[in-house]
Amino acid sequence: MTLAWYGHLKFKELNWFQNAGLITIVLICWGIALFEYFFQVPANRIGYEGNGGPFNLVELKVIQEVITLVIFSGFMFLVFKNEALKWNHLVGFVFLVLAVFFVFKK
Repeated sequence: MTLAWYGHLKFKELNWFQNAGLITIVLICWGIALFEYFFQVPANRIGYEGNGGPFNLVELKVIQEVITLVIFSGFMFLVFKNEALKWNHLVGFVFLVLAVFFVFKK
């Protein structure tokens, strides 16, 4: 979802998207998101304890948020080189890691 949600912010730098309108960008992003959903929905279905998987609903959501944060961080450094992580961002990430710890603590 990171590419669909934030990748379009760099489209103006690509020649073939310079004059694309909002509707075009939305349709492209929906196409990207649809492709990503082909992986996310089955992963949730297989991983959910109600379908024989090892995770409850809260655990699945926390896993998804942490994966999204890790992917977003890498994406930001690779694509948006002018953006920087500040100390308060890092503190927030630490709190998210602590959230994972507490959610999975038995």
